[in-house]
Amino acid sequence: MITTRFFTPVQEELQEVEALLHCQARDAHPDLCAALDHLLASGGKRIRPTLGLLTGRMLAAPHPKLITLAAAVELLHTATLVHDDLIDGALLRRGIPTINAQWSPPATVLTGDFLFARAAKLAAETDHLPLMKSFADTLATIVNGELTQLFAARGLASRENYYQRIYAKTASLMEMTTRAAAMISPVEAAVVEAMRRFGYELGMAFQMVDDLLDFTGQQADVGKPVGSDLRQGLITLPTLYYIENHPEDEDVEVLLKGGYLSEPGHMESLVQSIRDSEAIQQALAEARQSIGRALEILAGMPPGIEHQALQALADYIVDRNT
Repeated sequence: MITTRFFTPVQEELQEVEALLHCQARDAHPDLCAALDHLLASGGKRIRPTLGLLTGRMLAAPHPKLITLAAAVELLHTATLVHDDLIDGALLRRGIPTINAQWSPPATVLTGDFLFARAAKLAAETDHLPLMKSFADTLATIVNGELTQLFAARGLASRENYYQRIYAKTASLMEMTTRAAAMISPVEAAVVEAMRRFGYELGMAFQMVDDLLDFTGQQADVGKPVGSDLRQGLITLPTLYYIENHPEDEDVEVLLKGGYLSEPGHMESLVQSIRDSEAIQQALAEARQSIGRALEILAGMPPGIEHQALQALADYIVDRNT
């Protein structure tokens, strides 16, 4: 049974983060304030601020800066989701209407822009210039990754491209979160680098599991049709394994020739073949390897309840079903 006991050590801090998030649109247009409240109430797990809080507490980061950093990270993540939903045309996220389901594209874009600006302001309030640079670099990485996915990733069966995409989409923000929490802590540069790598490995594994859940999850749980990425021509880790194992499959040939939109019958068949194949377990095994590397890094960090919670968070990433 999956548990989320890793939240327990930072419950009070998470409440502080939540309060800080909700006040970010207090002086803005009333519709922006309502939009932020809607987004924050939409069921997000708060994995990223929890990761930052646990890392910072483990390394004795100052409390006020840690709360501010955690809020900045979550607001940046929320802003990317607003733009992602608009780009994807998604009308629901976690079963709740998205902002773009209720507002026009211009209003949705501006809402995302406002959240990016507020996230940057929070990052600046840490008064730590290297952290602010890292924050800006991460935002640029995320945006560049989205553009790459839009213009150059459809129908491309490339491991290098895949790893670059999931780094930009997910791992870069988790990497920045653990690195930044270490940066504001009284630790040596080697510890900052180690925690950066810890966040990187967690983030890579997190997206790998997301990608296999796209095939194995139920539509009601994952909030989109099973095999949604593949139906759009995005080749993720389970599909890469399937292609390597079954290069002669007719449906694979259709996919690689760009038929993911024009021949939906083949895509339906390919999705089912991948669901039934060894590719799912191979993808999960690769995610577990990333988690193994993360835990090796964590083993060298200070012991305590935060250390144990980070271990539990790492286990959760590969054991979850949503």
